[in-house]
Amino acid sequence: RDGFFPTEGSRIKEYFERLKSEFAPDLVFTHYREDAHQDHRLISELTWNTFRNHFILEYEIIKYDGDFGRPNVYMALDEEICRRKIDIILRSFKSQGTRSWFTADAFRAVMRLRGIETNASHAEAFYGRKVAL
Repeated sequence: RDGFFPTEGSRIKEYFERLKSEFAPDLVFTHYREDAHQDHRLISELTWNTFRNHFILEYEIIKYDGDFGRPNVYMALDEEICRRKIDIILRSFKSQGTRSWFTADAFRAVMRLRGIETNASHAEAFYGRKVAL
């Protein structure tokens, strides 16, 4: 249930451990560790607990809490990728559709802002807490 992940932490951790035993990803994406939503913070913490030897990038999510930070890993995006990403987000998270911030123009604005920060038209930004190349 939304907002109740902290009470289910051990069950989620067990699920993550099962995932880790099934495959070894080259890259793991998780929520930003300072995300204001308690469910997102827990998932980030458990990701780092479980996938200690993996390359992890933390992503940001726009929401009412206004918890954007200063990411340090950027990926420039072309127009087609921006459109596809927005479409996938809107289709995949229908439960968020009633939220005032859950709009195509809001997602595009973030990609534009991150693009400005990296001297591109649009970009996606991540937090690379620990990056070993």
